[in-house]
Amino acid sequence: MADLLETLDLTSYAALGDSFTEGLNDPAPDGSYVGWADRLALLLAERLPPGGFRYANFAVRGRLLYQIAAEQVPQVRRLQPDLVTFCAGGNDILRPGSDPDEVAERFERAVVQLTESAGKVLICTGFDTRGVPLLRHLRGKIATYNVHLRAIADRNDCAVADLWSLRTMQSRQAWSEDRLHLSPEGHQRVALLAARALGLPTEADPAEPWPAEAVRSDAEVRRENLLWARDYLLPWVGRRLRGESSGDHVAAKRPELLPL
Repeated sequence: MADLLETLDLTSYAALGDSFTEGLNDPAPDGSYVGWADRLALLLAERLPPGGFRYANFAVRGRLLYQIAAEQVPQVRRLQPDLVTFCAGGNDILRPGSDPDEVAERFERAVVQLTESAGKVLICTGFDTRGVPLLRHLRGKIATYNVHLRAIADRNDCAVADLWSLRTMQSRQAWSEDRLHLSPEGHQRVALLAARALGLPTEADPAEPWPAEAVRSDAEVRRENLLWARDYLLPWVGRRLRGESSGDHVAAKRPELLPL
């Protein structure tokens, strides 16, 4: 993969997916979200003269894989970008009773369509959730899904950003207060990992250890957990029970290939 950027005339990039790729909890000054995909686009654009690189981002929070395949994949195929990043299926895996084998089959059908229209497709594995209390019970399902993703990448010649193996993602510092979405620093680590998966050298290392954290007392941890349950867990459960999505009435933030 080291010579990918040399062998491809990579001047355009389209991202699709859910809240992870939309960039939730990596806020921009104007109130929108930045996220790892925007950060990756900037890293790729630095290789070219100003205006020489175009970028689109179709990702919308809360989207399930069938919605991404129906709404976003056709848009990306229309644009025929040099690079596509396709990271999806996480919201499906979160759902009780979901089958990672079936999710992977739907994922590969979308990958096949994307590879027909893009110069290169990069996919992401799921995170190792052993450090996330709300999601720890899903670790086995995510691992199974990841095995499928690796095989899909091999069959379809996709680049892979291996988030499961990136140990720095298991730190609290990689995650925002809601414990479901990355912090700005976490998004930056993913952008660096994706850049390296594409063969782009980066000065910063996504695996560099985080600065030491202050030791918290048991009382502080309990208080944080209670506040988190009130502010994030209960609203999240409530939306699921009502059949609502955080992405209802949200549109893609950058639905055309525009110069950076």
